[in-house]
Order: sequence, then C-alpha cells, then structure tokens
Amino acid sequence: MATNVEIISREMITPSSPTPTHLKTLKLSFIDQLAPSIHVPLILFYHHHQLSDHLITPTEISRLLKQSLSKILTIFYPLGGIVQENSSVDCNDSGAEFTEARVFARASDVIQEANMEEIKKLLPVESLEHDENIVLKVRLNFFDCGGVAIAVCLSHKIADGTSLVAFIDALAAVCRGGTLVSDPTFDFASFFPPRSLPGLEFTHRAGITEEKIVTKGFVFNKEKLAKLKDGISQQVKNPTRVEAVSSYMWRSFIKAKAGNETASFAAVHAVNLRPRKRPPLSQQAFGNCWRHALALFSLEEDYSELVVKLRASITSMDDDFIKKLENGEYVNDLKRSVDLFTKGGVEFLNFSSWCKFPMYEIDFGWGKPVWVCTTTLPFKNVVVLMSTPCGDGIEAWVNMLEDDMKLFEQLIG
Repeated sequence: MATNVEIISREMITPSSPTPTHLKTLKLSFIDQLAPSIHVPLILFYHHHQLSDHLITPTEISRLLKQSLSKILTIFYPLGGIVQENSSVDCNDSGAEFTEARVFARASDVIQEANMEEIKKLLPVESLEHDENIVLKVRLNFFDCGGVAIAVCLSHKIADGTSLVAFIDALAAVCRGGTLVSDPTFDFASFFPPRSLPGLEFTHRAGITEEKIVTKGFVFNKEKLAKLKDGISQQVKNPTRVEAVSSYMWRSFIKAKAGNETASFAAVHAVNLRPRKRPPLSQQAFGNCWRHALALFSLEEDYSELVVKLRASITSMDDDFIKKLENGEYVNDLKRSVDLFTKGGVEFLNFSSWCKFPMYEIDFGWGKPVWVCTTTLPFKNVVVLMSTPCGDGIEAWVNMLEDDMKLFEQLIG
C-alpha cells in the first residue's frame, strides 16, 4: 500500500538559551572522525488511544515537542551546531530542523506491513547522506487514525546509537515534565584525540553505495531464539541471543555467497566500548564510542566455528584494545581492515545490535511506543538487531542488494 505524506510545516528550533562562549567549539574525537557520514534514523510509533487517554491534542503534542526540543538543545548543545570539515562542531546555536507531516494512512497498517520503502517517507530527510549544516532533524508525523510517529535523524559524526537513544530519552523526559538522570558529557576528544589520517581520509564514507538497497525484517521470537541458542551451546558456553542470531545469519549469508568464488567471509560487529573501558565510561558520555569487531571465516573451516569466532572477536574489544585507540596504535589495525575491505576477495556482513537500548521505555508523556524501527541505510550487507516490543525476541533488519536478498531470504527461512 502506497503511503502519501504531506509536509505541514518546517522550521528551525534554536536553543532556549545561548551556548556559553567557552563551549562554542567541540573537537571531534578520533572515533568521530572515522564514523560514517550519514544521519542515523529512529522512528517511534504511538497509537491514537495513548494520546486520547492522556487528553493530548495534536496541537498540544506539537507545542510540547518544540518547546522541549528548544530546552534540551541547551544541554545537548552540539546538536544545534554544524560539523566543520570532519574536525569539529561549531556550536553556533543554529538549531535543529523540525517538520510536521500528515500521513494519509493508519499507524497500525504501517506497522503491520513494515514496508521500509513506505516507512522511509516518515523521515525528516530525503537522503541519510550527512548534512553538515543541520546535525539534528526531527519530524512529527500525524496519521489519519490519530496516532503519531516521531522520527529522529542525528548525524553519526557526533553520535552513535547509544547517544542517539540517550538524547531521545532525554527529550522525552523534558516533554513529560521529568528531570534528567544526569547531564551528558562531551569529552571523548580527550580520551581519543583527533588524528591526521593520511591514506585513510575516505574511511568515513567507506561502504556508502548508490546501488539500490532493499531492507527486509526477520523476526526471531522467544521459541526460535531458544532453538538457535541450543544449536550452538556445544560451541560456546551460555550463548547470547545476539550471538545466536548473528551466527545463524552469517551462516546463511556465507551459503548465499559461496558460489561466487569468494575466498573469505567477514562478520563485523559494532561494539560499544563504554562498558569495556577500565574504569567503565558512563552511558551518558555523548559521541561515538564504538569500533568494529572483525571475525574471519573460510570455506575450508567448519560452520560450527562461526559463533566461536564471533565471540572471540567481540571479547577482544577490551581495555587493552581501547588503549591502542587512545595512543594511536589502532591506526595500523585500521589500515589492515581497510585493505581487506578495498582489495576484494572478502565478503563482509556487518552487524549492529541495538537490543540493549531502552527504546521501548521512551515516554514523552503519553505512554511507551508500540513499535520502534530504523530504516534502510545506504550500505549493503548491514544487519541491525533490535528487541521486539515484548522484549524477549529480536527483529533483524537486513540491508542488501535486491538479487542478494532474494537468495538470502530463501536460506534464512
């Protein structure tokens, strides 16, 4: 079903108070420099009865969101600035873009169909390609049924998934009249100083493709997860649900690609480094604090090794690894990874697990979301793992080229 969307309004929301002079320039960290040049999308859906139960009108929702956004930008002040040449953020209080749109469809139908081509129409951007001049874009979508969807796109140059969700949760707290547990910190550049990247300048655009990407969702309920975990329990002790789904999808991906004379296969997991540093960093530490864990497999090996390799690669992302990031030694590891990616002969499948993000706890004042999703990303062979609304399953959103997806769907069952 085609979804028609009409833009009602578009404006810039500026901070309710100016950013102090000594905070006007925020240096990007080394990890920020390496982050993809895209906006990361997240959409939260709320049913009409949640709004009517709280006696909140569309006009009131709009007013509350804009007012709250203006207030929160004084705390998350870099989000109202502009990114300059992959080196810093000019915190100039230019603000965030806020749009409102009418969606000629029912929220329940959009959720049930989960068609990413249609869901993309709810985003406040036409393309996820990075817009240096506007770091944060928010859209409030009004459905015919009275439900709403709040779509947020935040530049990956200054925030990872952890920080994106922390920001939306803080915005929701202000909107419902609550208080923040703690203010964010913006000092990753002191842990991971920015560096010159000779020969690696393009890494922040690596993998971005103009090819037609399709996105399909695969749901693993509690029972299916238990079966997958049982199937790998001889290989690793107490397998996690993310390990179970990742190894299963990697295996299917390898089988789909095995006829292409590919020598090796790589599974890449984005790993949050905050809890892995000693002592751990706060989840309120805002910015990019993640790197890729790389596992390699060849067809000469047994498939039972997949989950073992996945766990070993993620376990290696420890405090010693983080020290290499801090002192610059990681640049050599990065060059080797880039060589693997650019020289060919290796098929990459990239994972990002958002399963631990408290997305279904985000309450703007009219209850928790009935569904949360991301959308198609401009990369091929990317899998985003998210918890199901009930919390005990996983939704896997897979981005692939159309022909690759057809074969992968057959193998994944």
